[in-house]
Amino acid sequence: MNQYATVAGPDTVRLERTLPGPIERVWAYLTEPEKRAKWLAGGPMDLRVGGAVELRFLHADLSAEKAVPERFKKLECGHIMAGRVTHCEPPRLLAYTWGDEAGKDGEVSFELTERGAEVLLILTHRRLPGRKGMISVAGGWHAHVGILEDILHGHAPRGFWSTHATLEAEYERRFPTP
Repeated sequence: MNQYATVAGPDTVRLERTLPGPIERVWAYLTEPEKRAKWLAGGPMDLRVGGAVELRFLHADLSAEKAVPERFKKLECGHIMAGRVTHCEPPRLLAYTWGDEAGKDGEVSFELTERGAEVLLILTHRRLPGRKGMISVAGGWHAHVGILEDILHGHAPRGFWSTHATLEAEYERRFPTP
């Protein structure tokens, strides 16, 4: 399995990971605010189609790494993003809009499939704003899912910002220019 996200369409990136199960445990890390806050963002999520999603990002809480790159200083104290659930089929499928700007919101989906004691996660982020947005989002998801992997394996989480910077440079190289 390719550990890197791939371009799945002109405005879409896709990332696959095999995680330690069971599937209900992985689902809990996608949906329960206190568990989600350890690898992505906390905040309430109404698990029904049309339900509100509030993601409260605080990257400094994800690992021991606290230094924020200059270009992301505005996020240093955290930020909140709103969305709406578009699909919810526990414990196999969760999708929600990525922001609520009229006509400009993307969508992220998480598909879970049991594979024995492991769970295949397929993360797809659609309606991204151009190559630069796809590169940043791919690097971000890769770093966030890496932290989720660390947690599920019982390891100390890798640094988010240093990992994101390295991955963003790699995706710059990997993703084709128009």
